[in-house]
Amino acid sequence: MSFAAPAFARAARAVARQAARRAAAAPVQQARAFSVSQARNSDALFVHRDTNYNNSAIPFEFTPENQKAAEAILARYPPQYKKGAIIPLLDLAQRQNKGWTSISVMNYVAKLVDVPPMRVYEVATFYTMFNREPIGEHLLQVCTTTPCMLRDAYTILETTKAHLGVDVGETTADKKFTLIEVECLGACSNAPMMAINDDFYEDLTPETTRAVLDALKAGKRPAKVGPQSARQTSENSAGLTALTEKPYGPGEHVQEEFR
Repeated sequence: MSFAAPAFARAARAVARQAARRAAAAPVQQARAFSVSQARNSDALFVHRDTNYNNSAIPFEFTPENQKAAEAILARYPPQYKKGAIIPLLDLAQRQNKGWTSISVMNYVAKLVDVPPMRVYEVATFYTMFNREPIGEHLLQVCTTTPCMLRDAYTILETTKAHLGVDVGETTADKKFTLIEVECLGACSNAPMMAINDDFYEDLTPETTRAVLDALKAGKRPAKVGPQSARQTSENSAGLTALTEKPYGPGEHVQEEFR
């Protein structure tokens, strides 16, 4: 027994030295992270922090005109289901509040429908139609989903960025434009397109994009809303390929006995 322990220790040291030599000779593998972007908090959309422009001490209430509109909205719902009016009331309030939904706006709507403020916060932080930060006079929403992307949507986005001197998520210094990139807006057959406030501008090219923006810069309404091409709606841009003949009239192609 007196010789076993030293022999075991020598063997263990030999194994350790051998493992160390193998590790030193092995090539060093480089591990690559999935993302090298700076980590940022993801709570900006659903956590409120008081600022000098967004805090509950800032008063908000509907104008007399909007108060009548709010009463008309509430009248659509049974008294026990007033909370069903949260979305249209928030939309009305956001329009009055220069296009964004402040904490005071949400608290005001909560009182109108008799629910805890948290119920309104849940709605406002879920739907992207509600802007949680101040925006410019014109909210530019450039669609870059697949149909628009295939029709050069990123060229339209880059044209807009260059023409206004802002990046995605930024507002121009004169507070006229806020630019964001969005998913499908439902005008795929008229791609590429962008929504500006409540209007769609479709079949865009860099030239027509700049023309639309210049009109808005000058305080004018663009000459045409919708397709910025020769199209009027969503008709085939190459011309009709179906329904090219006169449609059947009353009684045509009907057996004589049924005339």
